[in-house]
Amino acid sequence: MLLGFAAGGTAAPDPAKVVGANACAECHKQEAEAWKATHHFKTFSEMPRKAPAKEISEKMGLRRIKSESVCLNCHFTVQQKNNRPEVVSGISCESCHGAARDWIKVHSGFSGKTAKTETKAEEATRWKLAESKGMIRRHSLYQLATNCYSCHVVPQEALVNKGGHKPGSAFDLVSWSQGEVRHNTWYSQGKENVAADAPRKRMLYLVGLGVELETGLRAIGKATARKTYAFEMAKRVDRARKQLSAAAKAAPDVPEIAEMVKLTHSAGLRLKNDQKLTAAADGVSKLLVSISEKYDGSTMGGLDGLIPKSDKFKGTARKAGAVD
Repeated sequence: MLLGFAAGGTAAPDPAKVVGANACAECHKQEAEAWKATHHFKTFSEMPRKAPAKEISEKMGLRRIKSESVCLNCHFTVQQKNNRPEVVSGISCESCHGAARDWIKVHSGFSGKTAKTETKAEEATRWKLAESKGMIRRHSLYQLATNCYSCHVVPQEALVNKGGHKPGSAFDLVSWSQGEVRHNTWYSQGKENVAADAPRKRMLYLVGLGVELETGLRAIGKATARKTYAFEMAKRVDRARKQLSAAAKAAPDVPEIAEMVKLTHSAGLRLKNDQKLTAAADGVSKLLVSISEKYDGSTMGGLDGLIPKSDKFKGTARKAGAVD
């Protein structure tokens, strides 16, 4: 199957380890209802019927959109059934949080106890074990972001140059995560679906820009032709590093931002330069991991003037409420 090119991403979930959204919805009812109101959910039925999708599939020589891996990785969730991969939904829980077979019981098991009797130490051990088995949790911003960008920046040159697919979305992590896909209801037990607080938005903004930079560098490194794909990826990189340059000035106490920008200028944005571009992307990746582990956004108030406001959020978040 086609893989994304961001080093920190998980590519498409392994169909053999996918349990499906219904398994998650047994406990996460509010989150599932929020998902059902999103384009991520609707792509299952709507995307194959759209004229642009049909045109792209014809140009790529694909017979059926739901049975070709070039489309499946980004537009659908695939589960192994009767020894065959089967599309079971649109972009779903496991597209973001990882295929759940190995961790679903661990994360919800309360260490064999109950929520009230599990100790803090046991809880910490449980979450660590779930993550080691592939669960991508809310705090794992770098992993979440690389999952987003592995599709929102198209990971295959031919799809753009041959198929006419857009090279990616006009994507930023704050606007898109705080709009219709927001499902921040778990810790309020379904009473609220609040937006991220200021420190988290700062981290979303910064990590998102960094992953855009990393992803674009890798894309240029893999590009083979001086055509639309390479040109558009170069534009994405240039735009991201300009935004990060502004962020470096706004948050001078986070030196890693300026280091990321410096790394991008160490490799020319040109074809046949994969080694240097990949090295730069690897360096950006390491800095992003460091930022994610070292900071929580509380000291980055200078970024607030750069972060998209609520009027830029992509779609409307579902209000929390009763679920049948």
